[in-house]
Amino acid sequence: MGNTSKKLAAKCTLLTKDEQKYVAATFRAASKNSERIREDDLIVSGKVDAVLLEKFWGPQIDPRLAQYLSNFLFGSGQQKTPSVEFNRFAELYVYNVRGTVDERMIVTYNSLGKDYNESVELPYQLIKEYCESVASTYIKMVKASRSKRARIWLDKGFRGRASHVQALGEAVAATVGGDLDSPHHHCTSDQLSKWLETNTLLKQLAELVFVNLYGIDRRGGDESPVQLPPTMPSLLPLPEGLESMPDYPAFIDLSHIAWLNSYLPQKHQHKWRFLFSSHIHGESFATMAGRILDQGASIIIIEDNNGYIFGGYAAQPWSMGPSFYGGEDSFLFSLAPRMRAYPTTGFNDHYQYINHHTKTLPNGLIMGGQFEFCGIWLNADPFGEGSCAESCSTYRGYRRLSKDATFHVRSLEVWGVGDKPVIETDEDDREVSVLDTNPEAKAILEMAGKTRHSEGLREPPSL
Repeated sequence: MGNTSKKLAAKCTLLTKDEQKYVAATFRAASKNSERIREDDLIVSGKVDAVLLEKFWGPQIDPRLAQYLSNFLFGSGQQKTPSVEFNRFAELYVYNVRGTVDERMIVTYNSLGKDYNESVELPYQLIKEYCESVASTYIKMVKASRSKRARIWLDKGFRGRASHVQALGEAVAATVGGDLDSPHHHCTSDQLSKWLETNTLLKQLAELVFVNLYGIDRRGGDESPVQLPPTMPSLLPLPEGLESMPDYPAFIDLSHIAWLNSYLPQKHQHKWRFLFSSHIHGESFATMAGRILDQGASIIIIEDNNGYIFGGYAAQPWSMGPSFYGGEDSFLFSLAPRMRAYPTTGFNDHYQYINHHTKTLPNGLIMGGQFEFCGIWLNADPFGEGSCAESCSTYRGYRRLSKDATFHVRSLEVWGVGDKPVIETDEDDREVSVLDTNPEAKAILEMAGKTRHSEGLREPPSL
């Protein structure tokens, strides 16, 4: 790094030593080795100059985000300046990657062409478009990635389609305040502050985007061309089990995966294990059950005959039985036409149910609700028939997931999430007699004056 970069880096105490060289190098490329960046060098006709900054921003940035960054760096309206110094350029990176809520408020207001003022309300439509621009840039970076993780998803037909990217941005923005399905037209600074504090997905998207844009550590990693901090979960999980599927029929999108993965417990975000697909393994409830039982936490994703995509996260392993069970971390979700998640209410524990070949109980799979009124019901016979109730007391804010109350499955797949659980076996299991687990039978033998032939041949079981 030359003297110019050292002088620039020395002017900014916000950056770590490792960050200084990368941010300074990006600044030098944009400023043509001077101490200021002119807007004409960075933005051309409202778009990033792909020739000048192709190595850094050109092919990776959504044009709308480029304009928002221009607003932050150079200002807007009468306060607009023709050039910007290194410190302001560094602030844009630092505030987005590890900024406080107040610093991120400044970024949001300034990027949308407003001064940060507690009395100023922001139009919801602007916030939504800002979120869409960040989400779009993230998906562009994933598509350009050479990492193994991203390439497996892409090679198996998962795409970042514009409509789904837009839905991802809308889902992120919808939590800013008010009803998720009818947000307010304007957002107060208090609503925006709470939203920035609690919306972890927006923070992760912004962090990944700006780490990439500023060229931090381009030696390689899990997301696009950068190495992520070890404490930050990846938005895209590592897919396990797809490599051997030559004709995998992908029906969900990269945007769906990133959004859904962000709602999983952090311990399950690093890996998805492919367990079942109705297209690959056939339309058989018995086959599906055989492949998903005792596989740890999992997600079921269903596409109905109307193109609605929805499902549920089961926090506990699937296990045949006559009763509901599960964990309060479970949730139901919708992926299309909109992305929504419905967490548990605590009203009841009807999180999971699966049964087959019974005469007096329902044969099928249930998530939420109760018999005959289920959040999700999948019939065992005939396989492929299902229903979603109008309401479900198990999950908060629940709206019917399928387009119609009853539906036919077009596509269904199940993924185990996180590492496969290790089933521990007792080393002494092979030495335990049936009578050891049946004290009544043992007592009957003893009253009859009989003993077990193996009684004197075995060591007593360890305590």
